[in-house]
Amino acid sequence: MRRYVDILFRLRWFIAIGVPLLVVLLSFSLKDLAFDGSYRIWFGENSQTLKSYDRFRSDFGNDDAVTIYFKDEKGIFTKKALSVVDELTDKLWHLKYIERVSSLTNYQYIHTDPKNPDDVLIDDFIEDPNTKDEQYFKKRKEIALKDESLLDSFISRDGKTTMIAARLVPNVNEDGDKSQEIMSLVTKLLEPIEKKSGYHFFVNGGPALNKAFIDIGTRDAIVFTPLVVFVSMLLLYILFRRVSGALLPVGVVVLTFVTVLSVQVLLGYKLNNFTANIPVFLVAIGIADALHLYSVWAMLRDEGIENKEAVFISLQKNILPIFLTSVTTSIGFATLMISSIVPVFTLGVATASGAILAFVISVVWLPSVLLLLNRDRKKRISKSSKNALFKNYGSFIVSHDKKILVITTLIFVVMGLGLFRVKIDSNTIRYLGEDVPIRVATEFLMNNLTGPMAYEIVADSGRKGGAKDPKFLKTVERFCKDYKKRFPDVRHLHSLLDVIKRFNKELNFKDEVPNSHNLIAQYLLLYSMSIPQGMEITDKIDFDERKLRITAQVNIVDTSKDLEQIRYVQKWWSKTPYSAKVEGQTAMFAFMQNDVTNTLIYSLSLAILFVSVVMFFIFRKPKLIWIFLLPNLIPVVLVVGLMGWLDINIDIGVAIAGAIIIGVAVDDTIHFLVKYFDAQKRGLDLKRSFDEVIRYAGRAIIFTTLILSVSFSLFIFSDFNPNKNFGIVTASALIIALITDLFLLPALLSLTKKI
Repeated sequence: MRRYVDILFRLRWFIAIGVPLLVVLLSFSLKDLAFDGSYRIWFGENSQTLKSYDRFRSDFGNDDAVTIYFKDEKGIFTKKALSVVDELTDKLWHLKYIERVSSLTNYQYIHTDPKNPDDVLIDDFIEDPNTKDEQYFKKRKEIALKDESLLDSFISRDGKTTMIAARLVPNVNEDGDKSQEIMSLVTKLLEPIEKKSGYHFFVNGGPALNKAFIDIGTRDAIVFTPLVVFVSMLLLYILFRRVSGALLPVGVVVLTFVTVLSVQVLLGYKLNNFTANIPVFLVAIGIADALHLYSVWAMLRDEGIENKEAVFISLQKNILPIFLTSVTTSIGFATLMISSIVPVFTLGVATASGAILAFVISVVWLPSVLLLLNRDRKKRISKSSKNALFKNYGSFIVSHDKKILVITTLIFVVMGLGLFRVKIDSNTIRYLGEDVPIRVATEFLMNNLTGPMAYEIVADSGRKGGAKDPKFLKTVERFCKDYKKRFPDVRHLHSLLDVIKRFNKELNFKDEVPNSHNLIAQYLLLYSMSIPQGMEITDKIDFDERKLRITAQVNIVDTSKDLEQIRYVQKWWSKTPYSAKVEGQTAMFAFMQNDVTNTLIYSLSLAILFVSVVMFFIFRKPKLIWIFLLPNLIPVVLVVGLMGWLDINIDIGVAIAGAIIIGVAVDDTIHFLVKYFDAQKRGLDLKRSFDEVIRYAGRAIIFTTLILSVSFSLFIFSDFNPNKNFGIVTASALIIALITDLFLLPALLSLTKKI
């Protein structure tokens, strides 16, 4: 170790300046840093879910749309309101990236000619509203409020809320996410109409959601990274009362996360709502290594130890435990790489490599800078007074080990009971804070008009032309009735079945599916020939006329309810001669819930397994392995119990927290145990061994927990709920880990030693 310190001493200027300079050169790549908020980032190229969705789009076109809706307390069936609907419908048709616009005014109204009942007419439901009188609007209102195709779709049952849906062209995002551009165009279109009419327009749909993810993720990255760095520096200065104490540990993490982000950009990765927080995660990783080294160095310098000797002793005491903690932390993060959720996988790669990089910078760059701080300083404080905070710590633990075990066990049991209340659940919209505009818009839509979530149910007749088979269509009709009856959250169902039944009602006065295949084909042909260009039925039936698309508008529900409905659809159709699949983006994110659960279970299991193996090889005490693991398992278990009491569901943010908590919490355990067994090896008794641990590791353990807990707690101000939940869970777990390491762990060691 002395030889290593001598090498660092000779190269101190070169290393102290060269490392930051190299990082600065790397950081030029950050000019190409980009953010991607599209749905595709969550799935790998080989994802079966994504492939299935792409097949659906090739059959039926894009299911993604921009939806605009507004409410008029006087009712929508007025000249003012319907003129606004008509104007929006017309202007959206001409907007870039829009393929088709559907609204109350251009709804294709199927009816018979009063003068010639044998003729079926198909017209826009509202034609040129500026030229119509109140009597016309009154009649149209009466028709609309009895038409199940319009109700809970384009008009609310009270007649006060309406929606305009603008579907995007296929493959709109093939050359990159266009959400920002689309929303900019929509905003420019709406602003003058909103100002002129006085209506407040709510905007929803895929582009609005993607833009919200991008805006929130970008804001979190811009706000929280500097905020966490600043808070860390402030706390470090308060703790050490030195400028170097504030700057150097933070310098380690800044050098680490700038390097990791630069490499990510060079490898072609884009930031998303999770990887945007890589810098904050790397603060958690790097600050601990730097704090342990700096803390011991500062303590020795305050006691009058010469600078080079202080650096040597600090490295001697800490290099092994910080190496081991870097390995275990890297393992904890690396277990996230098993996830099939791409942002989680990317986060695992970045943070696992960051843990090793932070170790290298901590033991190379930080000591080199400390060797430059060779200014003579007076002895500030004696050994005994320096550790006044921890005076009689060892004696307290040994004397009260049984009481500590009983009290902590009781506390942990109460918290652990919350495990029976916790749920693994989420919802894409509920990822966003309650005040985020798109969430406000979505909940307004659900409360005033229809279900904002769409399931695209593709019923497969099994043969070419089978979608026009009366038997198949009657099965579709029966399914729709059963489905709505089984799930009250299903607000509206629409498909070509509505068109066929409407034709039959107008011509044969029977509101049912005809028994003739030819008659059904004639209805669809007549409808196709009568509707305007751009309103074709190709989005409702595939080219081979084998598959029929049924769109279900559903309320916002937990993902577990999404999956329940999807399973119901598949099970219902499995009992028929046909089959069905649920497609669309709502279903895609619901399927991802299984990946979230797997990430939580498998990453935790792997982290525990690998940490157990590492602990065994470090300490080689098989009989005590349960004591080594307990302090690292308790924080995870108890924080999940705490979530149960707080009614916080396990979502994707919490799922990644488990492995990270183990990775970070195990650091303190290793520092404690390495120094404890070193003291025991030198023949110190229990009390003095615990005092030795506190002398060389106590301050750093407490300071690290304090800084990280405060830093992660800042995420409660995020509008991205997985980040918020991650912050709450991680900060709570680290505090639990601190209590466990400083009280329960030594109490268990004391009791074991006495046996």
